Amino acid sequence: MHQVGPLEGFTVGVTAARRADELGALLERRGAAVLHAPALRIVPLADDSELLDATRALVDHAPDVVVATTAIGFRGWVEAADGWGLGDALRGMLGGVELLARGPKVRGAVRAAGLTERWSPPSESMAEVLEHLLAEGVDGRRIAVQLHGEPLPGFVESLRASGAEVVGVPVYRWLPPEDIAPVDRLIDAVLARAVDAVTFTSAPAAASLLDRAERRGLRDELLAALRHDVLVACVGPVTALPLTAHDVPLVRPERFRLGPLVQLLCRELPGRATVLPVAGHRLEIRGQAVVVDGELRPVPPAGMALLRALARRPGWVVSRADLLRVLPGAGRDEHAVETAMARLRSALGRPRLIQTVVKRGYRLAFDPAGPTTGSTTGSDSTAGSDGNPVRTVGQHLGEG
Repeated sequence: MHQVGPLEGFTVGVTAARRADELGALLERRGAAVLHAPALRIVPLADDSELLDATRALVDHAPDVVVATTAIGFRGWVEAADGWGLGDALRGMLGGVELLARGPKVRGAVRAAGLTERWSPPSESMAEVLEHLLAEGVDGRRIAVQLHGEPLPGFVESLRASGAEVVGVPVYRWLPPEDIAPVDRLIDAVLARAVDAVTFTSAPAAASLLDRAERRGLRDELLAALRHDVLVACVGPVTALPLTAHDVPLVRPERFRLGPLVQLLCRELPGRATVLPVAGHRLEIRGQAVVVDGELRPVPPAGMALLRALARRPGWVVSRADLLRVLPGAGRDEHAVETAMARLRSALGRPRLIQTVVKRGYRLAFDPAGPTTGSTTGSDSTAGSDGNPVRTVGQHLGEG
């Protein structure tokens, strides 16, 4: 029998612009259906006049310290300077100041440029960089910080409060996407609960999605869906800021990388599935499909709506009128419930899982003594609820 992947039956929205294909491939490899919706775009470095002006200013008036925060940003800065004919001057300036590299990847980019960092934390945490600078003393010092399109909460403010002059180096800027249609499709899918999780790898992407929803008059509805039904996964706490500001619960990995982010989804989404013993079978209700005794069974949206209604109180009879209310686009004809129920039974492949109670409605053939163990996903969860609160994992500052 085919081993059901940890994300099979789930749909995940990807808002990333940079490395979106890599993240999508990681999710699809584990069985997820991926809805791509880049929520922003990156201005090419060589075309960014702000970076050119900042580079010239630093070459003319060298700072005391330069903090390199991302490998791609540092490489792009040096490459853009080469294109402007300022590469040698920039390297000369960087070689004569205290150059700090946030973590191993940035350190590699620094050395690839023929430079040597003065210090680098092992944790890739901006909090450690801040602690190092404050321990050295920053009063009266001029510190250039390579920005990477996201705010650095508390970092710049703490340096300035301690007497430093801070100069931002905008290595690239985020702008709204040229094609907004994929973002609108993702918002509509979230509102329809047709996606099970949305991933964010940058704070501007999260802010952009909320801004687009507000422009459409849908922000409150979007926030309600993200708070209660759709799992939000952020690569780190800086990325999460626009969402936590609106009390959106979320999960994040301990290590701020794409791989751990996907691994976290592989644990969280199956753990949110409802697993029930029904008519001697193990029934696992995932986001957009059902696993029956380890076999993935795709179910159309109308069938999923009916099944979720029945599973909220397993074994209890649910009337046709109540089922009609949860059936998308059904109108007032209870015959639509019978049609959708017939299709649901066919999709499940085991009609006896759902019993018809004459003149009353339908019920799951709930069997409390039946099997709920033997998960095919690698998760040890044997119970759960679509409305479970989401916990937050990890407490670090700064991510790449």
